[in-house]
Formats: sequence, structure tokens, C-alpha cells
Amino acid sequence: MIALLIGSLSLLIWIGLLATGFWRTDARDTLVRVVEPAVWPEVVAVVPARNEADVIARSIGSLARQDYPGAFSIQLIDDDSSDGTAEVARALGSARLAIGAGALLPAGWTGKLWAVSQGIAAAGSPHYLWLTDADIEHAPDTLRTLVGIAEAGDRRLVSFMAKLRCDTLAERALIPAFVFFFQMLYPFARVNRPDGMGAAAGGCVLVRRDALEAAGGITAIRDALIDDCTLGTLIKRQGPIWLGLTERSRSIRPYDGVGSIAAMIARSAYSQLDYSPFKLVGTVLGLALVYFAPPLLALLGAGWAQAIGALAWLLMAASFQPMLHFYRRSPLWGLALPAIAAFYAGCTILSAWQHVRGRGGMWKGRAQAAVGR
Repeated sequence: MIALLIGSLSLLIWIGLLATGFWRTDARDTLVRVVEPAVWPEVVAVVPARNEADVIARSIGSLARQDYPGAFSIQLIDDDSSDGTAEVARALGSARLAIGAGALLPAGWTGKLWAVSQGIAAAGSPHYLWLTDADIEHAPDTLRTLVGIAEAGDRRLVSFMAKLRCDTLAERALIPAFVFFFQMLYPFARVNRPDGMGAAAGGCVLVRRDALEAAGGITAIRDALIDDCTLGTLIKRQGPIWLGLTERSRSIRPYDGVGSIAAMIARSAYSQLDYSPFKLVGTVLGLALVYFAPPLLALLGAGWAQAIGALAWLLMAASFQPMLHFYRRSPLWGLALPAIAAFYAGCTILSAWQHVRGRGGMWKGRAQAAVGR
């Protein structure tokens, strides 16, 4: 009886999740209205970089090659790199590029947001700021498309979820689920509604300078580890925003093994739970009910409990198919979603453990999570 109740609850949850449409992949830059303004507004790209010598030439080079018709420049802030990041970028010889040396990190700021704030200060007064990461490579028409989407809907912010690398076995197994779980937390359709939630994807964010200033600037989110979604929420209060998938912007950071992916997830997972042990326990129990119970019942159960568990597992696998198709992965990975969810649950527990040890938010040698939360 208990197995049947657990299976039925899990099945109802999956029916409800499917009804929300979070799993859809039709929020794309190729499917949204774009307009070409009579006068293309000025844009400054702000790129924070810390020890990115291996990728900076490709990312900055892709920015320098933008076919944007209006005034456009790039402000790179070298955040105390020790690998010659600034020298590699300077060697590109782009007239669009200015490079600034980051100042000493003050208390209460994450390293990335401190670098971003310095880049914005150096940018002057453009109409739009393009906040993009040093490990993202953009197609030549990316900025034109971002501005066209923003102008079409008088949007204060437009963000592309950069397509992540999916080449190694670890990436093929785990990366599509990263975007899938992101969409579960921040359904793109809800983000894009005027009355919906706020969110953004940090690798590629176009934001109106006046909206950012009205919202309090980067200072208002200076200690956020999940800075993209915090920024999206902040700007949503100023007006409409748009978030969607793209193939124009691509991450070029390799994840060579499971460990590097785990580190990426653990960096901010506990922050998502507000550093609450109660939320951590609730999350693990919720994952067990939603992701682990169906395959266990399907494989080990009997009678109706087994049938219901199998059906919930199939619905789970079906919900993953659009994202697998977007990443050109085999549909069979859908059946592995419970195991993938177990990995993400482990990374969340690891994130909490790192926070307890005073190493929360570890990135590029810095522990950035607020102490004492």
C-alpha cells in the first residue's frame, strides 16, 4: 500500500510538471519577433575575466567580429589573472577593445560582480550593456539579434542561454540536464510573461543601462552567487524581459570529467537553497520522490505500484526529450534521468558541505559564499 501511494504521488507530480510546459524548448531566439530600429543604439560589452588565457582569444575575437550596425565597444576587466589573460586579449589588436585592470576585491562582493561593476563604470553611458562571460563565443549576428529582440518588445533585459559544450562522455551525460533543471526552476515561458518571474542566463545578458541604474545597479546584487537570476529578478521589476535558448552563443569551457562538472554545480547549489539545511533535506527528499521512486518501483515493485512507477518513469523520460534533441543526444538518455538527478543531488550536498567548511562558492581560487548564513 505504501509503495502504491508513493508511486501514485510521484505520477501525479509528473503529470502536473508536464502540464506546466517547463520542458518545452520553443523559447528560442529564432522563434521570437525581432525588429531593426531606425537608429541602432550604442552598446558596450562588459567582460569579466580571471585566468581565462585558454579561451579569451576566441571569446573576445567573437565580440570584435560582431556585425552590429551601431556604435559598439568592448570593456574587458582583468580580475587579477596570473596566466596572461590580458596579454592574450591585447594581442588581438581590436580597435573595439579596452582592457582595464581590476581593483582589489572589497568585502561583501563576489569577484565576478566586482569586475562587472568596474566594467560598467568604465563603459560610459551606452543605451545597452552586454554582460557576457569570458568563456562564451558568439556568432557575428548575436548582438544584432539581442538588440532586435529588446527593441521589438521594449524589453529591459534579453538573455540567451548559451549552448554548453557537450563533447566528452561526462558532458554528454550531465550537461543537457543542467539546462533541463534550470528550466524546471525558471520556466522560460513564465519568465517571458509580463507578470511572470525574473531570471537570466549569465553567459549572455543584454540590459538597458537606465533600467539597471533605476534598479540600484550591480551594487544591489553584489554578493549574489547566482548572479544571473538575481539580476533577472531585479530588472523584471523595471519592465518586461526575455530569456531563451540559442545556438548563436556557445560555451567554450571544457568539462573534461565528472569532477569539473560537479565543481561547477556545487559552486552555487546551496545558495539556491538560501543556505538552509531544512531546504536541503526537503530538496533531497523531493528528488527521491520525483526522480528515484519511479525507477525503483518499476524495477523492484509489483502489481499496480510497479505499473504506476513505470508510467511515471516514462513521463520523466519523455519530458527530457526536447532538451536531448536540442543537444543532439540519444533519446535513451531520458531513461538515465534518475541517475543524473542523483548526481545533481550529490553535488547539492557537496555544496552544503563546502559551505560548512568555509569554502562555499569556490571559483578560480576564491571562496565567495557569504560566511555565517
